[in-house]
Amino acid sequence: MFNDVYDVIVVGAGHAGSEAAAAAANMGSKTLLITMNLQNIAQMSCNPAMGGIAKGQIVREIDALGGYSGIVSDTSAIQFKMLNKSKGPAMWSPRVQSDRMRFAEDWRLLLEGTPNLDFYQEMVSGLIVENHKVVGVKTSLGIEVRAKSVVLTNGTFLNGLIHIGNKNFGGGRAGERAATGITEQLREFGFESGRMKTGTPPRVDGRSLDYSKMVEQPGDEKPEKFSYLDTTSILKEQRSCHMTHTSQLVHDLLREGFDRSPMFNGRIKSVGPRYCPSIEDKINRFADKDSHQLFVEPEGWNTCEVYVNGFSTSLPEDIQFKALRSVVGFENVKFFRPGYAIEYDYFPPTQLKHTLETKLVEGLYFAGQINGTTGYEEAASQGLMAGINASLKVQEKEAFTLQRDEAYIGVLIDDLITKGTDEPYRMFTSRAEYRTLLRQDNADFRLTPKGYQLGLASKKRLDRMQIKQSKSDAFVQFFRDTSVTPAEANPVLEAKSSAPVKQQDKMFKLFARPNITIDDVRKFESVENFIQSNELDTEVLEQTAIQVKYSGYIEKEKNNADKLNRLENLKIPAGFDYTKLKSMSMEARQKLTAIEPVTISQASRISGVSPNDISVLLVYLGR
Repeated sequence: MFNDVYDVIVVGAGHAGSEAAAAAANMGSKTLLITMNLQNIAQMSCNPAMGGIAKGQIVREIDALGGYSGIVSDTSAIQFKMLNKSKGPAMWSPRVQSDRMRFAEDWRLLLEGTPNLDFYQEMVSGLIVENHKVVGVKTSLGIEVRAKSVVLTNGTFLNGLIHIGNKNFGGGRAGERAATGITEQLREFGFESGRMKTGTPPRVDGRSLDYSKMVEQPGDEKPEKFSYLDTTSILKEQRSCHMTHTSQLVHDLLREGFDRSPMFNGRIKSVGPRYCPSIEDKINRFADKDSHQLFVEPEGWNTCEVYVNGFSTSLPEDIQFKALRSVVGFENVKFFRPGYAIEYDYFPPTQLKHTLETKLVEGLYFAGQINGTTGYEEAASQGLMAGINASLKVQEKEAFTLQRDEAYIGVLIDDLITKGTDEPYRMFTSRAEYRTLLRQDNADFRLTPKGYQLGLASKKRLDRMQIKQSKSDAFVQFFRDTSVTPAEANPVLEAKSSAPVKQQDKMFKLFARPNITIDDVRKFESVENFIQSNELDTEVLEQTAIQVKYSGYIEKEKNNADKLNRLENLKIPAGFDYTKLKSMSMEARQKLTAIEPVTISQASRISGVSPNDISVLLVYLGR
């Protein structure tokens, strides 16, 4: 069946694998996507949602580069919210509730419509490696498929172990078997591995809930969307979520099962996600709180299945049921299935290069939870970058990486390979030192030209971005050039309790005031005429407002990024021997030898490497 040699084989068809396969195939590489069950391509294993704090920025970045996650998020959305709107635009984060079944279907249809992409359903049990270079994979049926590069996106399937109370059984996801063989082989090659844990809440029957006792959580009145393309649409109708709370009674009932909890009786030894703790972990760690929020999220447009966000648990099913029936609105709840925890193998990502290629085996790439991350969005972005770089390597082209001031994707990968992680890593806006530059609204400006050069972003997408950028730049320049008299300005300013002006002033200065909005400046006839004559849409108006109001902050961050990028351009020779730098601390020498940073800037971000150690290195390199 497989006489041809593929350019790229992608193992696993979750969010990382789907993006990796699409990227490689769209860049012209002959690609094979192998997964254990083709019916579960791009399955939303946990919550039925895409985006959120910092995650929404990542989805926008994937879309800007030419990936598919933003498009599928739009076509399968049932609700849209822009989170953190009360804060500055660097914090604004788009999020959608998704129709779980439609999300997976839309992803599959997109992949099936992608040229150069083949599919095969079977478990990959090992790699074929010759002279420290991957040359293919072996399946559980003994079939060998040859390839010039391989991307592993195994999710939670590597020796996956599911826990519900005292019961545990092998599995990569509820109802699916675990994958075996790959971990053991990678260890033989010299890779270091570890175990991580994640969990999921019960799924319940929405017909058994009393929503009248809960607080409705509707979507935005004026919803937006993820993709910058005009081929997806803004939602015309939305489904609401609901919110309820646990209580002291619920907590007491949960505690009754702590002696049978795998978290507390030692059965689970691995580390779970700090920022998405189980309900038993929450009531144990925050014993002073007598209530926690629960978000009741529909799984789709027409299904009655409901996801209980905030009630992730591995407690015995009888405890889960009894406790949840004591939650307001859940008095008559019926379960579709109980929550569970899952332990799985991962490989500390310090064993990777910035391209996500492994240091030990050439042509082998890791993406997603195998690298210790958590979340669909983090996985998808890694899959995209791994697929891009696997394709570029086969085509003997220069590798593609993103720096920390260019994208959240750049921050994510740099954090992973430079600092590593010993707990499931998730992205936050606070992890990005240049978050004013890395906003969700300008991801297309930052990344679409790069996506076009790679052959992922279409000419239509690039043209659309350039039109938006030129219109925004022209509008900003209009505010810089146009003056307004006190007679024109003061009625608008006084209406907003803003100090009046005593002389003619530039409109840019007035618009930059914190309490003056785009709607306020549209009251000036010249502004409204400019908007109408240039046909400026909401995207351009929002982009212009941000550029005017935050111009000082944006300029400052650009300057800081430029300074750091000078260190990014200072390369460290490959195979550099740190042991000869006796003036450097022993810890720094060990860390630098293990991680093998490519630049001085990357070296400076490694935990345990001090500014003095960097000075020693700079002196030695003649700087």
